[in-house]
Amino acid sequence: MHADGTQGAQALLINGTVGVGKTTVAEAVGDLLADAGLPHAVLDLDWLRRSWPAPSGDRFNFEMLLRNLQSIAGNYLEAGATRLVLAGVVEHRNERKWLADAVGVGLTVCRLRAELPVVHQRLTHRHDGEPEALQWHLDRSAQLDGILGRAAVDDFTIDTTSRSVLDTAVSVIRAANWQ
Repeated sequence: MHADGTQGAQALLINGTVGVGKTTVAEAVGDLLADAGLPHAVLDLDWLRRSWPAPSGDRFNFEMLLRNLQSIAGNYLEAGATRLVLAGVVEHRNERKWLADAVGVGLTVCRLRAELPVVHQRLTHRHDGEPEALQWHLDRSAQLDGILGRAAVDDFTIDTTSRSVLDTAVSVIRAANWQ
């Protein structure tokens, strides 16, 4: 747990496969929280794990993510944030627990889902001119979607297939009871 000033603080992880819109929705949730006057921070967890090489046995550098998140979350909470909005991937129940321990406050997990052809379209747009990266992400999107479906680590799911980013963000906030 972090400093005493974190009473009532909460964290929300926006989970989902690559290309589903986690970071975009997290940013929109942050905008809505700012509009409502709620002190918060938005963190893309990919940046907290981004170093090379990843240790053997930790393909996606989850241990580094946890170490960095613990420090950064503590800083935001001590500065007065009452909501932490995280965009990232948690594939297993134990990873969810470790993430909750790292933030040191209650953690709710939202899974974003979209039909795979829509995810593939988004990825194709995002990785235009990057054929190797695009192929990796296309392959990973279906694989990760299956992993997340079996893992069932989420508290609720929001389908983003035909929703706008704003509508999705509003739905996430409502489902998390952060109104």
